Amino acid sequence: MTRAGASGGPLPRDGAVVIVGAALGGLRAAQALREGGFTGSLIMVGDEVHHPYDRPPLSKQVLAGTWPPERAALVDRQRLGELGIDLRLGQRAGALDAEARRVTLDDGTVLGADGVVVATGARPRRLRGTEALHGVAVVRTLDDCEHLRRRILEAGPGCRVVVVGAGFIGSEVAATCAGLGCDVTVLEALPTPLEPAVGELVGAALGALHARHGVDLRTSASVAAVHERAAPSGAPYEVELADGEVLPADVVVVGIGVVPNTEWLEGSGLDIADGVVCDEALFAADGVVCAGDLCRWTWRHAGDVQSIRIEHWELASQMGTAAARGLLAGRAEAEPFDPVPYFWSEQYGVRIQVLGHPERTDEVVVLDGALDAEDGRFVAVYARDGRLSAALAVSRPRQLMAFRPLLVAGASVAEAMEVLPAKG
Repeated sequence: MTRAGASGGPLPRDGAVVIVGAALGGLRAAQALREGGFTGSLIMVGDEVHHPYDRPPLSKQVLAGTWPPERAALVDRQRLGELGIDLRLGQRAGALDAEARRVTLDDGTVLGADGVVVATGARPRRLRGTEALHGVAVVRTLDDCEHLRRRILEAGPGCRVVVVGAGFIGSEVAATCAGLGCDVTVLEALPTPLEPAVGELVGAALGALHARHGVDLRTSASVAAVHERAAPSGAPYEVELADGEVLPADVVVVGIGVVPNTEWLEGSGLDIADGVVCDEALFAADGVVCAGDLCRWTWRHAGDVQSIRIEHWELASQMGTAAARGLLAGRAEAEPFDPVPYFWSEQYGVRIQVLGHPERTDEVVVLDGALDAEDGRFVAVYARDGRLSAALAVSRPRQLMAFRPLLVAGASVAEAMEVLPAKG
C-alpha cells in the first residue's frame, strides 16, 4: 500500500508527523505545521530531558549567571499543550526507514508517520583522550552550561580557564569567563582566529578583542594532551602544547566545532555526507525533510548553486518553518529555501553581526570605521566574483541591515558602496 505523500504529494492535514529533535528547528517545524492547518498527530522526540530551549544564551547570560536557566526556554508548557505535541523527552531515535517513514526509538518503539522532520542537530567535537575528564567541558546543552558554571564557581576567584578553540563559541565562553573574574587563556590552532568564518583580516580584528580585555590569546597553538594532576594542591589539570609548554588549568573548555548527529540514520536510505543531503526545498526523501545543523541543502542563490551546511541559530529557525511548509505543500510543490543567512555573537559587550555567507577567500572592503579602531566598531562587506556575498558589522546594527536587500538581489560591490561610501 502506498503511503500518503509517497510520490511527493502534500501531507494529509489529519495525518501523522514525527519530529526527531526537540530543539529550535524541531519546535519551529511543529509550530509551522499547526499554523499551516495540520490537525493530525504530532510526535516530537528529544534525547534531552529538558523542554525546548534556546542555545545562544548558554555561553553568555546563563553561564554568567545573569539569567536563570529557565529563562532560556523557547516555549512554556501551556503553549506546548496548545500545540498538541506528544513530547517524548529523554529518548533517542535509533533508526529511520525513510521509504516507509518509520522511526524506531532506542527502547524499541516504532513510530509510523506520513511525514518525518529530521532535526537532531550536532554535537561538539572533543579532544581525544579527554572524554572521561570531569573538568574538561564543552558548551552545547543546558547541562553542559550548568556543569561548567559549577566548576568555575567551585574553583573560586581567579579560576584558571583554558579555552581550546577561538571560534565564536570559544570566544564567547572566554569573554564570559573573563567577566566572571577568571584568568583566561585561549588556544587557537590556526594563525588567525575565526579565519574560516570571516577571513583573515576580520578574524584578526575580532581576535584583538581578547587582548583588550585581558585574555591571553595564543594562535598557532596546538594541544598535545590534557593531563589530570594527582597532586592535592595546585591546578587539577595541565594542558600540554605541541611545543612542550604546559599550562595549569582549573577548567578546560573545548570549542573546536561540531559533528552532525547522523549516525542513527545509517541504513535509512538517506544520503549522508557531512550532514543529511537535501534538495533545494529541504527534502531528503519523499515525506522526509531536515532542519538545523545537520541539514546540507542545495542553495540556489543569486545565480550560484552550492551544497551547503550552515550552523546558525537564525537559519535553524527558518529551516524548521520552511521544512514544515514543504511537507504541507508536498515535495512537488514545495518552494526552494533561499535565505539570507544571519548570525551574531556577543563578546565583551560587543555585538558582532553577519549577513550572508562569507568565505575566507572573499575580498573585504571596510565601509565604516576601521579594523584597528580603538572602539572596535566597523562595517565591512565581502565580495566574491564582483558580487556582494556578505556584510559584517561590529556594534553597527542599523547600518548592517541596509545590506539585506542587496544580498537578496545579488547586488554588486559598487552598489553596496553606495549604501556606505568606503573609507580612505
